[in-house]
Amino acid sequence: MKKVFIAVMALSLSVSVLTSCKDTTDKAKEASEEAGEALEEAGKDLKEAANDAIDTAKEVGKDAKEIGEKALDSLEKAGKEMEEAAKKALDSI
Repeated sequence: MKKVFIAVMALSLSVSVLTSCKDTTDKAKEASEEAGEALEEAGKDLKEAANDAIDTAKEVGKDAKEIGEKALDSLEKAGKEMEEAAKKALDSI
């Protein structure tokens, strides 16, 4: 009787361990799937952020080009005005 009781207890413990291992495996698989989904979503967010940064850099580049062109135009105009002023000064001498 004692041997039967020990055998039943050992069998019960084995079943309990197997069930626990199966639950752990299922939970690990689920956690792995969730982590994969989170990484995929993070990758999409990073790609979107990179695209936004590129678009912003392009826009800043266009603005800088426009500002540079305006500055160049202003410098050319100022140069012409100085040239005219210098000619007038020479003519008056």
